[in-house]
Amino acid sequence: MAEPSSPMQNLWKPELYKIQLDAPTPKPLSCLKILTEYERKPNFYGNEYHGRMGHLEAEDLLNNKADGTFLLRRSPSARDYYTLSLRFDERTKHFKIYYKFGHGHYLQEQSKRFESIHDLVADGLVNFYMQQHAAPIIQEINQQTGNSYQQSPYMTLNRRKLRALSNELRKSIANKFDGLDDSEIKAVTAENDLSSTKNMENITKVKENDADSILPFIYEKVHAFKVHTFKGLNWCEVCANFLWGFTAQGVKCDDCGIIAHSKCSELVPAKCIPDLKRIRGVFGTDLTTVVQLYQCSIPFVVQRCVEEVEARGMLQEGIYRVSGFADEIDALKLALDRDGEKTDMSETAYGNINVIAGTLKLYLRLLPVPLITFQAYPNFMDAARTFNKDDQVKEMSEAVKKLPLAHFNCLKYMMEHLKRVASHYAANKMNEHNLATVFAPTLIATPQHLTNLTEEIFMLSCLITNCSHIFY
Repeated sequence: MAEPSSPMQNLWKPELYKIQLDAPTPKPLSCLKILTEYERKPNFYGNEYHGRMGHLEAEDLLNNKADGTFLLRRSPSARDYYTLSLRFDERTKHFKIYYKFGHGHYLQEQSKRFESIHDLVADGLVNFYMQQHAAPIIQEINQQTGNSYQQSPYMTLNRRKLRALSNELRKSIANKFDGLDDSEIKAVTAENDLSSTKNMENITKVKENDADSILPFIYEKVHAFKVHTFKGLNWCEVCANFLWGFTAQGVKCDDCGIIAHSKCSELVPAKCIPDLKRIRGVFGTDLTTVVQLYQCSIPFVVQRCVEEVEARGMLQEGIYRVSGFADEIDALKLALDRDGEKTDMSETAYGNINVIAGTLKLYLRLLPVPLITFQAYPNFMDAARTFNKDDQVKEMSEAVKKLPLAHFNCLKYMMEHLKRVASHYAANKMNEHNLATVFAPTLIATPQHLTNLTEEIFMLSCLITNCSHIFY
């Protein structure tokens, strides 16, 4: 795992790994009889397949055999499955087993998939053995408190990265507030959504050059955990224990790379520090990830596209409604993913402003979490259904507060932009309702079965019309 002199050596706990080494290994019991045409062997099984056989006969064959010995058979009453008979703890266990071409071997429709029966049995034996011999350790892992994260290997090994991010934020804020008095600081923080009591305390620390604080501002970024099959030896970066088993041993964050047991991942706070080398472009990447990666409040794609539209598209008839050429939109998308903020979006490079507008819509449409999130969607819709206009605006103001900060900032930016577009309705023929009709399917987390977006369009139109009151 690490060189003897490495400081990481003492972070990991080897107990579970040592226990797994003692687990029994698969020992296939070959069939010695000649199978009839009726019970012929499937091509996805080997000599461990014994044809038609009841559980009593299987138990006789496996009786007194070593743990890990197994055979495959077809139960007399079986239709769509086979049976695995396995010896463990001096007893024979029987499991329904399935095979699907391209998916592999599995025990249940939602369970792990394996390339071979050997892998399936090996994984099962390890899990049985762990349950029998490592129960206290596993129970302790499952009973951890969230405080363990602060002492976790992840925090230990990534403290340098956290401190580097903290220093960048500190320098940026220190420069912004340099020479300002307290009243001027309050005005700037309110303008930049940093005016919470906690952040005001942190700004004071920055001014006092408090170099010990990590992440001086409220920082939230949910980890993008996905079930993962790890090759070789791997340890949980939260509890420091071994990831036992041979497939789907735990989860891994796509954005920062943290590895954890599934249960341990539930304890990890929303403080993902994305790693640029793991992010493949900005299109299709979570909005919060993008703003943290580029240390901005508005994604550069949104800002650059809006600036171009406002510079040369405000009087364009049908702006955002008329589609640009698909091949040019694709080309601009690839350029933004590849070159980032350095991408040339000038009129010389993209003379058709509808291409810029189409790229902006594409970026927002590809967000994995829509700008108006799934969780906040009901609040927005309830607010839109409010009959009294003043109450409607008030409830909309409460609804936008349900959004993550990155989503709040970007939605505010977009609504203010669309309000300015609508102010040129006489020339571009795009009023608030028309713009809402275009953007509703893109910005709102509507249920998949919903095809009539009349209410959503009305809600978005209200947001655009009243944005100056809703977002302040």
